[in-house]
Amino acid sequence: MSESQQFDAIVVGSGITGGWAAKELTEKGLKVLLLERGKDVQHRSGYTTEHMPPWEMPDRGLFERDVYDRDYAVQSRARGFGYATQHYWINDRENPYVQPPGMPFNWFRTDVVGGRSLVWGRHVYRFSDLDFEANKKDGHGVDWPIRYRDIAPWYSHVEKFIGVSGKAEGLAQLPDGEFQPPMAMNVVEQAFKQRVETKYPERRVTIGRVAVLTEPLGDRGACHYCGPCARGCSVGAYFSSQSSTLPAATKTGNLTLRPDSLVESLEYDHQKRRVTGVRVIDTRTGARQKYTARVVFLCASAFASTQVLLNSRSEQHPEGLANSSGTLGRYIMVHYHGVGATATMPGFEGKYFYGNRPNTLYLPRFRNLAGEESKLDFTRGYGFQSNTFPIAWSSYWHRVPGFGAEFKQALRKPGPWFIFLEGFGECLPYADNRVVLERATDRFGVPQLRFEVTFRENERRMGADILRESVDMLKAAGASNINPLPEPAIPGTSIHEYGGARMGNDPRESVLNGHNQAHDAPNLFITDGACMSSSSCVNPSLTFMALTARAAGYAVDQLKAGAI
Repeated sequence: MSESQQFDAIVVGSGITGGWAAKELTEKGLKVLLLERGKDVQHRSGYTTEHMPPWEMPDRGLFERDVYDRDYAVQSRARGFGYATQHYWINDRENPYVQPPGMPFNWFRTDVVGGRSLVWGRHVYRFSDLDFEANKKDGHGVDWPIRYRDIAPWYSHVEKFIGVSGKAEGLAQLPDGEFQPPMAMNVVEQAFKQRVETKYPERRVTIGRVAVLTEPLGDRGACHYCGPCARGCSVGAYFSSQSSTLPAATKTGNLTLRPDSLVESLEYDHQKRRVTGVRVIDTRTGARQKYTARVVFLCASAFASTQVLLNSRSEQHPEGLANSSGTLGRYIMVHYHGVGATATMPGFEGKYFYGNRPNTLYLPRFRNLAGEESKLDFTRGYGFQSNTFPIAWSSYWHRVPGFGAEFKQALRKPGPWFIFLEGFGECLPYADNRVVLERATDRFGVPQLRFEVTFRENERRMGADILRESVDMLKAAGASNINPLPEPAIPGTSIHEYGGARMGNDPRESVLNGHNQAHDAPNLFITDGACMSSSSCVNPSLTFMALTARAAGYAVDQLKAGAI
């Protein structure tokens, strides 16, 4: 193994958190090496299928069953996966992981610079003290070492940079932020909002808060509702590492980006209690190399970062690095989702909308709120995301009456409106929801990750409430043809990943302190989903970014003070 030059900081992973770590550290004057296991994708020029029409795609971009079954058995289940985005996702055959019998888990992974920031849903919501205080109050999990006041300024810092369109609602359980003008609701959404809020005054239906510009920001243009967001956005309207954080880091002259670089493990000096090196495998050649730095940020995604730590074993750390508490790999959480209902909304035939808005409705948590005397049989809560759109004629042409000219004329009209309510429920932290290393290795000799994650009785009871309330709200909205969806998605499908190296006040029961700093290695920071002590019910990416920016500022201060 060869050894390369010294850097001030090494960041592992170039996605949502890795990009932020690189930006913040380079802007504070540090020389940063950014390691990414995937291939390089350049902003604009790398979006090769961005506006490719179906007739230019093989088989018009239709499902390639043999290819998907062989190479993308898991990834092909992800929303937005298809011919136009396939090149962003990882090859499951070449990069396997283990799902024990009876414990299926969808681990959705990309294999490119920018990571899942290229294909994410872009919903961004703040955690509240309802979330940060929940573990302590109800006894599930370890108490968060921070509260909302600690992270609120960093939420604002991130929101101003990435650009968030949304509407202030004044809700304690969903704190407002720094918003660009909200996107407009369509006619059916307006009706749904009015009817639901009339019957349930304590509930709020709002437009989603998304990291998509409605006004220009710097050299990024506002969204023009063209539609194929997951293929890449040359305008830079939606936040990604390519459009935002990596250009900012590059502009400083302090960034070295190295794609095709799989981090195998970290080296640790037991006497000095410091990470001393990062072992890297070149995914093209298989060559191994070690890089050194004064500080290391793990931002590879919750499970990938946990895998690196578990594989950083030594005589002093036989169960993985930073694991003196024995909690590494444990308390894995994912959102309980997929339960809800679909329906049609009569009375809006012939109505349509402009463009392809990259957003949905959002119905914030209304269960088990602070001060509420609840008689519910479950802990924590859930929110709803909702899609509404007229069904394309190609989906219901067989039900259109008429023949000949009359039939063809009928197909010119928009179809009936469809509405889908989907719940996102908080999963409690359980010690035996975990990931561990298998003896079997991948093609590079790295032990595969084994997932032992299931939903429990609390989540099932919550799911029953999600089902009841989704049906009742659709009835209140005047919907017809209501179709309940009682079965949750396979764990992991939400791509909202939490835990594995949780934060806490006590080193005996957590991996990280309140600054995302490892208790056992002060120059090691983990700021992706692995650090989370609970999951809330809101989409997590904004919190990941805010924690990363906050940790980067703290790390630089510690470096300057000579503490690490």
